[in-house]
Amino acid sequence: MSTTVGDGHHPSLLLVDDDATLRERLARAFRERGWEVTTAGDYDEALAAAKRESPEYAVVDLRMPGRSGLEVVKDLLAVDASTKAIVLTGYGSIATTVDAIRLGAVNYLPKPADVDDILAAFARASGEPSLAAPETFEAPSLARAEWEHIHRVLADCAGNISEASRKLGIHRRSLQRKLQKYPPAR
Repeated sequence: MSTTVGDGHHPSLLLVDDDATLRERLARAFRERGWEVTTAGDYDEALAAAKRESPEYAVVDLRMPGRSGLEVVKDLLAVDASTKAIVLTGYGSIATTVDAIRLGAVNYLPKPADVDDILAAFARASGEPSLAAPETFEAPSLARAEWEHIHRVLADCAGNISEASRKLGIHRRSLQRKLQKYPPAR
């Protein structure tokens, strides 16, 4: 996917994710490729940015505190129906994929996704050929799915380890040991 148009136009992107580290890493990678990037950490920030700037593209996390990424996609497209949105999630299911596409998302990617994965997904949605698009989907390992689930529950509990351990049904010390480990490879 080209990063500029013949008239020197740089594509605009709205990046919506409650994980500030991931959001800023992706934003930096897109900016290095010549994109104009606006970031948002939740539904309200995303809609305010969309109304201000009407982005051509959007990358939206599915699960965020408060209103979900599906609501963000629906309302982004109500602001500007020409915005091409992709939904990212670590908790993919067929039902949420169908919901995302039904609401107007052009594609759906499992986390972790990098800038090449996202560009390939936009290219597939627009029918452009892409060399970066892998043809096979590799499901995350059970260890990776567990790690992502634990971190999502912890985020939902605002970092409170005691509350997260109660919700997960594991001892607090067991949770602390799991949190000290590096994320498993896919």
